[in-house]
Amino acid sequence: MNNLFDIVFYFFAFVALASAAVVVISRNIIYSAFSLLFTFFGVAGIYVLLNADFLAVTQLLIYVGGILVLIVFGIMLTNKVVHVEIKTGTLQTFPASIIVAMTAGTLCGVFYVTDWHIVRQTPAAVTTTSQLGELFMTTYLLPFEVASVVLLVALVGAAMIARRDKKSIYISPKP
Repeated sequence: MNNLFDIVFYFFAFVALASAAVVVISRNIIYSAFSLLFTFFGVAGIYVLLNADFLAVTQLLIYVGGILVLIVFGIMLTNKVVHVEIKTGTLQTFPASIIVAMTAGTLCGVFYVTDWHIVRQTPAAVTTTSQLGELFMTTYLLPFEVASVVLLVALVGAAMIARRDKKSIYISPKP
């Protein structure tokens, strides 16, 4: 059973890392957006393996269902309005490779320095959704509603800024 768990974990990790690499390397914005979809699915799969069911569902609903769809529609709609090519012109491989090498070196150093505690028995899976739902609707109801109102105001403000007349934004230079 443990071997199957490891195989599934490595599969989700490979999907997340490979698609994240395509997001960074691809010059086509549409390909990057669809690769981001697979990155989100890989991360959600890892959350499921960690018994974090609420985080996995939230990952799928918010990131895949909301943000990624918003990005794809934004790309498709702005392409026709602004007449911009949807391919990026430059690829920053040298700075990206330096950052990747530094990050990989740091992670490898932390991996070898850390004294890992190995648990032989896995605890029983406990779902967290009922506890989180109860806390959201009782103890943390006011902060939850305040965060909802703040996000709504930010969304309305962003929509108003996006619809503002372009003549009012442009300031002509004084003679």
